[in-house]
Amino acid sequence: MKDPIAISALQHWCYCPRQCGLIHLEQVFAENVFTLRGQAVHSRVDKQGQVDTREGLRVARALPIWSEQLNLIGKADVVEYLPDGTPYPVEYKLGSRNKAKEIAKCDELQLAAQAMCLEEMTGLPVNEGAIFYSKTKRRKVVEISNELRDSVRETTNAIQTMLERGKLPAPTPFAERCEACSLSDICQPQIIRQMDADRSTYRNLFDPNE
Repeated sequence: MKDPIAISALQHWCYCPRQCGLIHLEQVFAENVFTLRGQAVHSRVDKQGQVDTREGLRVARALPIWSEQLNLIGKADVVEYLPDGTPYPVEYKLGSRNKAKEIAKCDELQLAAQAMCLEEMTGLPVNEGAIFYSKTKRRKVVEISNELRDSVRETTNAIQTMLERGKLPAPTPFAERCEACSLSDICQPQIIRQMDADRSTYRNLFDPNE
């Protein structure tokens, strides 16, 4: 039986497959100012098992969630239960709703995975959730679309393949993301990119087929 994949791995993979591999394959992690700020944001809601009522809604915090179909496991920062019992996941993130579109997609991917887990656990459709951004203290409502659901499945499969092969992926092509990554010193993306460029130059110069 395959070990379950952490839901957080989907966000890591979306941001940078190599970051995901370092954390979930090599079990490497390091702190920087961004990870510490993220921990501070989550500490405000991370009270596992706490259930309270707010504005008529039952609210669960740090709720353990899983999906046998997707082979995912993790924890939802906040789950609000609507009057009919439908769960409404809320993920807490650093920054604001004005994040770059591609980075925002990584947050949405993680939220969609939580929604799909909650659907399997409760048998109820979860068609919407929200991301709460700490900087603006405002929510961004996210539709759990078919496109997002397909992305969850595709990303989960890609991570599973990486874990089975045991090989680290290449760094993200978006070099600016490396600046905010706490694993940059361990990853050494500049060196890897230079080595790849050198190999490409060598092949172009000495390709026997040319």
